[in-house]
Amino acid sequence: MSLNRKQSPALAPSVSPAVPFLDLSAQQARIGPEMRRRIDAVLAHCQFVLGPEVAELETELARRAGAGHCVSVSSGTDALLIAMMAEEIGPGDAVFLPAFTYTATAEVPLLLRATPVFVDIDPRTFQMDVADLETRIAAVRAEGQLRPRAIIGVDLFGQPADWPALAEVARRHGLFTIDDCAQAFGAALHGRPLGTQADSTAISFFPSKPLGGYGDGGALFTESAERAALYRSLRTHGEGRLRYDVQRIGINGRLDTLQAAILLAKLTVFDAEIEARERVARHYDRRLANLLQTPVRVRDSTAAWAVYAVLLPDGVTRDRVQAACKSHGIATGIYYPKPLHHQPAYAEHHRGGSLPISEDVATRIMALPIHPDLTEEQLDHACDVVAGAIAQPAFV
Repeated sequence: MSLNRKQSPALAPSVSPAVPFLDLSAQQARIGPEMRRRIDAVLAHCQFVLGPEVAELETELARRAGAGHCVSVSSGTDALLIAMMAEEIGPGDAVFLPAFTYTATAEVPLLLRATPVFVDIDPRTFQMDVADLETRIAAVRAEGQLRPRAIIGVDLFGQPADWPALAEVARRHGLFTIDDCAQAFGAALHGRPLGTQADSTAISFFPSKPLGGYGDGGALFTESAERAALYRSLRTHGEGRLRYDVQRIGINGRLDTLQAAILLAKLTVFDAEIEARERVARHYDRRLANLLQTPVRVRDSTAAWAVYAVLLPDGVTRDRVQAACKSHGIATGIYYPKPLHHQPAYAEHHRGGSLPISEDVATRIMALPIHPDLTEEQLDHACDVVAGAIAQPAFV
């Protein structure tokens, strides 16, 4: 877009193309024939629950993650739920998790009547702060009211958590580890795809995820054949080898065959889309790194870039930039406006006082569009508007 040099980009007429946060229609056009072929096959065989596409998807996902077993389920939340049910996590148990993440990570322990213990985050990567985790485990042990049982690490925004450090903490304290990899399927750490860093790994197929379906869905990875069998039982009402042989209390947590078919079609372009997301992230890095805090890369990793989140100097600047973006057709988001220990549903369960990094980041963070179909023109338009809003606040 050509701009008058005397005019701030944020003041320029909105003639550039809109920049949507997500563009599933463009992706659908790209994979349409394969997706329709897959859906038509399901409509022909009519096995809408646990049809052959489900097993095919599980095999392919396990291969990509380098995991021994994959069990598909009805959502990323149910993946977390089943993983904790399998370990009989419940009343009196403490589950340690970051305060800065989506609500599903914390609601599942409470559904099982366990207690979430919120941990602060690293100010640069936004991943769980391992030193604060150690402090909070020690505090729970000293208090003596709860049993430390599990750590849920979150690969926030598509970048890996510090799994070597988290695994070491878990080993020393005898804790079960769950990787909440909902935003990060396709990412890797130290040359290994995410999927085997924890005792159990949960992923999500919500439509906005890098590998997203056309509805809810999720999966679990594990190296244990026994856990995989238990997960399959729990996702199907606790059934044993026979349909009406009910061995345990379970849930209705199966992945629909139609969703498996759609995901199989999407996997044909998944690798190229991960590369495209990296291209978008690097474009933002080049244009914006001197103006605000762009994402700090986790060392020796590759990201899936479910979210590209920047930090503004303060909340007033964030409001100004968001308003400028909105007026120019550029979608933005806030992930997350409140840390979990400040949410009404969790405040009464929080122990341990302030979590200053999570609280500060929530007031300044803003997400820019990142998806495989963004063009150079759209990216430059977004960067021009953000730059203009920061440089000339009085005129925005």
